[in-house]
Amino acid sequence: MKGIKIAYDAKRAVENMTGLGNYSRLVVATMAALYPDNEYALLAPRRRENPRLDPILMRENVELLTPSTALGRRLPALWRSAGMVGQLASIGADLYHGLSNELPLTAGMAPCATVVTIHDLIWRIVPADYHAIDRRLYELKYSRSARLATRVIAISERTKADMVEMWHIDPDKIDVIYQGCDPAFGRHITTDDRMRVRKAYGLDFRYIITVGTVQTRKNQLLAVKALEGLPEDVRLVIVGRDSRGYADAICSYAAAHRLTDRVVWLEGVPFDELPVLYSAAEFSSYTSRYEGFGIPVIESLTAGTPVIACSGSCLEEAGGPGAIYVGPDDVQAYTQAARDLLEKAYLRDRLADEGKRYVRRFNPRTFAESIMKTYTRALLDFSIDK
Repeated sequence: MKGIKIAYDAKRAVENMTGLGNYSRLVVATMAALYPDNEYALLAPRRRENPRLDPILMRENVELLTPSTALGRRLPALWRSAGMVGQLASIGADLYHGLSNELPLTAGMAPCATVVTIHDLIWRIVPADYHAIDRRLYELKYSRSARLATRVIAISERTKADMVEMWHIDPDKIDVIYQGCDPAFGRHITTDDRMRVRKAYGLDFRYIITVGTVQTRKNQLLAVKALEGLPEDVRLVIVGRDSRGYADAICSYAAAHRLTDRVVWLEGVPFDELPVLYSAAEFSSYTSRYEGFGIPVIESLTAGTPVIACSGSCLEEAGGPGAIYVGPDDVQAYTQAARDLLEKAYLRDRLADEGKRYVRRFNPRTFAESIMKTYTRALLDFSIDK
């Protein structure tokens, strides 16, 4: 295919440092590197300093665009939901990709093919983690976007199945594309790296690590409960910010069971230190009740650290044979799995090796090639429908 002009919704790429921001930057970075003949326009409501986006913007085939009209600059939310479509025509975009679950409300009038990535429908599955108004807004915007889009990308088979079941989206319109994680998690970690980071955070003990927002759905309390059945020199390191007070519930349980000193909280950890923290852990814990995919599982396995994860959503897709899976309320099974990993070096090494081999499939080239196939199909479908 000759070079095309691809426009992206870059709000999250500019403003978010984790989650949807990471996904957005990963898409643009891999596409721009592996398909250099294309032009990539990042459309964002405003410019903002972001050191993780700067290397991408240094590429000659990538540009960041903000609202081109005075009204759009004054009302950026309105521009993103409606006015952006007009700008797509003015820049000559062949395709527009909504990277974070949504397309503009006026996407039906878009002058080009449209693709939207749907990450999950978790607000439907675990509504308690979301405010009622947010749930209604997500349902309205995201389901509409999936219906309007020329093609849809789902980040897992689980997310695809949820869209088909709950929104009745044609399964033939949905492409499952696993995203992988930042290449930084695969870099070589030295003993000196681990000693430096351990010293910086006071981690002079054996620890289990769990990375992610601290909220009810993430279910970090399961690992806290398991500490009662594990050796006293093992602690749980929780890396993430609190959401809706779930940290208070964890702290209350820990205090009531004399576990306070065995739960370590880290927030605001620099991104480049996360691979080292994973690497120095005995194993990682990702006990979420429901996920669209589960990037922390891939991060951990890429860093060479096995995982205990929960069954019931899609984490088996992310972890494959590199994780042990338990029920989200099965403290006994989690405790036994943890003891096995702590006591049996051969098991830990085998899982780490199998996990590293499994996550090789989530590599940048496969990711970019799969996305380009979706773009090609979207362009063809759009031309046929015109």
